[in-house]
Amino acid sequence: MPRFPGILPAVTTPFGPDGAVDAAALAANVAALLEAGVHGLVATGTMGEAGSLSRDERAGVVATVVEAAAGRVPVVAGVSAGTPGDARAFARDAAAAGAVALMSLPPLGYRGDAREVIAHYAAVAGATDLPLMAYNNPEASGTDMPPALLVRLSAEVDAVVAVKECSGDARRIPAILAAAPGLEVLVGGDDWALEGLCSGATGWVSGVADCAPAECVALYDACRAGDLAQARGMYERLLPLARLDMTPKLVQFFKGAQDALGFVGGPVRAPRLPLDEADRGTLTAALDALGAAVPAA
Repeated sequence: MPRFPGILPAVTTPFGPDGAVDAAALAANVAALLEAGVHGLVATGTMGEAGSLSRDERAGVVATVVEAAAGRVPVVAGVSAGTPGDARAFARDAAAAGAVALMSLPPLGYRGDAREVIAHYAAVAGATDLPLMAYNNPEASGTDMPPALLVRLSAEVDAVVAVKECSGDARRIPAILAAAPGLEVLVGGDDWALEGLCSGATGWVSGVADCAPAECVALYDACRAGDLAQARGMYERLLPLARLDMTPKLVQFFKGAQDALGFVGGPVRAPRLPLDEADRGTLTAALDALGAAVPAA
């Protein structure tokens, strides 16, 4: 039985007018996601602007998501950091806040070799008893973890039970599953979710699910049922928005989409800046494809 099946939104972190984390808005977003039928939640990931949060803020975000989830779905906490020491601290905080699993990129800012990457994950794993999801996102971390490395990682670090695969290469999913049948693989890039789910991924850690959760759940259900006609139709509507996931402004795009679709997105933190006019046009077109429109600024 997979630990992380289905749709797991990588939740955004709302900020209030004073720049502080808006815990009430975060809890409201989580409630709406659960109402839409999502199967899990990921807090303090890239989409959650974890790199712009203090340690105390990260722990508070995880605690808020856990409290709002109230045990209905698993909550995974992102603990990515540039050093094992920082990642271990984030891991301990997440465990204390009630997360049931951790997710981590390789060490940020350093392109380690296989030995160094494995040592980093072993150090993070040793901080708690929680299972660990390796996050392979070469664009975000600067380090690519190909299937052979992920297989070795799962064999040498017992806590690594899953991988969020965000390389964009759907061929890697069956390669990983064939070489390490016990390792769960989740799609990590929104613009190849159909391909990934149909090639064996057990779940999807998704940004687009923050703003279109019911549609993402419907896509997942159609893929599981083998109804490709239904899946393709839903995917066609989602794709223009989903393609915004693998861009440097993914947080701005999805927070803007949340604001347009009844969630609370709100502002981003520096160094991110609000979308410019051209980017807002891109978002409007994507939301039009989904069946919504961005309100006037």
